[in-house]
Amino acid sequence: MIVEVMGKKLSVEKQGTGEPVVLLHGLGSSANVWEPQVRALADRFTLIRYDLEGAGRSPYAGELSIAGWVDDLVAILDANKIAKARFVGHSLGTLILQHFAAKYPERVEKLVFIGVNRAPPEARRVAVRERVAKVRAEGIDGIADGIVKGGVSPHTFANKPEVVAFVRELLTRQPLEGYARSCEAMAASVAADISKIKCPVLVIAGRDDAVSPVANGEGIVAEVPSATLKIIEQCGHWHPIEQPAEITQALAEFL
Repeated sequence: MIVEVMGKKLSVEKQGTGEPVVLLHGLGSSANVWEPQVRALADRFTLIRYDLEGAGRSPYAGELSIAGWVDDLVAILDANKIAKARFVGHSLGTLILQHFAAKYPERVEKLVFIGVNRAPPEARRVAVRERVAKVRAEGIDGIADGIVKGGVSPHTFANKPEVVAFVRELLTRQPLEGYARSCEAMAASVAADISKIKCPVLVIAGRDDAVSPVANGEGIVAEVPSATLKIIEQCGHWHPIEQPAEITQALAEFL
């Protein structure tokens, strides 16, 4: 459903019963990426998922930023009268949660980072800004096939055409300017002070993830004593839909 949050119209869904779990999707994605996990876990958790401002069904209301997305998350928690919750982020969602957890540690019971995204190195910032220019010049179709093939594992690309199709649909259905501004926000992002994260953390990495390699997850574990790493085989960067059963099991056990 579309709800007004901080003067913005965001698509927010709430399903299930039990302790609250909030799910944040990644760049070029939407809340629908969590459908396998929501179906499996709704009997034990109240699951809140939403399209970030500028993504999917949530239009952008202005310039986008990590800080703005953190503020939106706080507003959604407050609107649902949630003082403390468990949080699961995928890709860009993990970067938002790093900043959120560093700023509001008292509101975080557990964290799951899937396909860790941290403040990008300069070469990555340049590449993302070049992508923005291409999108504005040619549309998302101009980048879709390259992003899709580079994002899923070779196993998924060869054996799961329905997943490849879903990833492509998620990407090509993004609002063009919302996607461009989301890319710009990621390119401009700074690192969160993850030393402030004290709660239990599960880091999930795909063995074949070329966007966020296993080394990114290992870096989080090396810096956060409360973090553990789980590696998913035959999995690229679209973990929740490439290997839904394994991701769901990992979440069920940890959360």
